[in-house]
Amino acid sequence: MKHPTALLIEDEALPRQRLREGLAELWPQLHVLAEAEDGERGLALVLELRPDIVFVDIRLPGLDGLQLARRIKGLCHIVFVTAYDAHAVTAFDQGAVDYLLKPLATERLRETVQRLQQRLQLPPAELARWLQQWAPPSLPSSAPPAPSAPLRWLQASQGERLHLVMVADVSHFRSDNKYTCAFTAEGDYLLRLSLRELLQQLDPEQFWQIHRAVVINVAQVARVDRSLGSMEVLLKDGKTRLPVSQSFQPRFKPM
Repeated sequence: MKHPTALLIEDEALPRQRLREGLAELWPQLHVLAEAEDGERGLALVLELRPDIVFVDIRLPGLDGLQLARRIKGLCHIVFVTAYDAHAVTAFDQGAVDYLLKPLATERLRETVQRLQQRLQLPPAELARWLQQWAPPSLPSSAPPAPSAPLRWLQASQGERLHLVMVADVSHFRSDNKYTCAFTAEGDYLLRLSLRELLQQLDPEQFWQIHRAVVINVAQVARVDRSLGSMEVLLKDGKTRLPVSQSFQPRFKPM
């Protein structure tokens, strides 16, 4: 059975050593093929060695980790290891399997290892499909630029903690002045952008505005109730009812 392989791309020696030692302890079958201290060298090694997994810092000399990920996505599984959480959403949009913050916590690294092991156990055809969905599309040079893809992840706060929330898990959004509240089955989160800014980044087929301060995920709608010109939607949690402003009611006529 082929042992999984990895490449470590980190410009600081001590974090690179700690990552190497942590992986050796938690995943002794993983073979680290090589290490690189900058993005250009890392890219060359990825193309030459074709590892199964790349652990990469975001802040690197020259080619940074996000730029590197855009060039290699679809070729391998990518895990970001960084001291900064500001790029988490962008990292997951590049197909990252995980996003680890320094200093590395053993239990957190263990979760990443388990996630990678599950991915690598996928049947070859399914694994190829998973990787291919992150591969950059090959377009003719004359083709117009593709529109930006809708948001898939949200960087949101809950109290003092920062979370990554899947957009598909959100039942609805509500405006809170310059911020926006996102509601999910697991809890409520605060986004540091206005509802108008958020709406421009959501899939318009999935998220409908029903009020100047409310946007719903239509996949979370259980039914639409009408009475004497008024309208409200009942969400699938069975308890959340949201009124629909008259200007937005026509979209619900087919429902």
